[in-house]
Amino acid sequence: MTNIQNNFAAGLLAAILLASTAAYAGESADAIKQRIGNGDPAAGMTGSQLCQGCHGEVGLSVEDLIPNLAGQYADYIAKQLRNFQSGARTHQIMSAMSKTISDAELIDIAAYYASQNKMQGNGKGDNPVGKNLFLNGDAGRNIPPCMSCHGVNGKGQAPNIATYPVIGGQHKAYLRAQLQHWRSGERSNSPDGVMNKVAKTLTDAEIEALTDYLSGL
Repeated sequence: MTNIQNNFAAGLLAAILLASTAAYAGESADAIKQRIGNGDPAAGMTGSQLCQGCHGEVGLSVEDLIPNLAGQYADYIAKQLRNFQSGARTHQIMSAMSKTISDAELIDIAAYYASQNKMQGNGKGDNPVGKNLFLNGDAGRNIPPCMSCHGVNGKGQAPNIATYPVIGGQHKAYLRAQLQHWRSGERSNSPDGVMNKVAKTLTDAEIEALTDYLSGL
């Protein structure tokens, strides 16, 4: 194929990805473009071959401790990869894998996963303790409502702000592990340590209830 043909094919693939996602999820094309950012989903689909081995072809992993990436904000995915590269966040596999890709590749991979339909839970989301914490927080312990940052259904609040990821429909085991890591300080890469402050006040039972609720959204 000529360069012109390659560019046309890549552009067509990106358009198809965008259109099919919008049609399925009921989102506007502009909203999805904002979520995807400046990366090239078509290039990211090719560049994410190794990622797909763990995170799934469209960002839905089969291992509960490996996060879903489908529909996650590109800025958030990119930030986490850069944090693994810098050591601000550590994981035996991700720390090594992230260092094998350039920043341009990283942006395209993030765009590819962001272009997918947002992760969905099992539809239960009916844990009353978890639901109350998510929607109302606990003013007495200075716990803000999770929805104030992550959106009323856990599907994110602001596509262009890497601080607020999609968490509704994420694997329960992964959410539980991350909250435990935030609480212990093993993970500390949230701006101003906000997640460490919130998680430190949560009991094991509350973490279990909250992740049960979130994973069902």
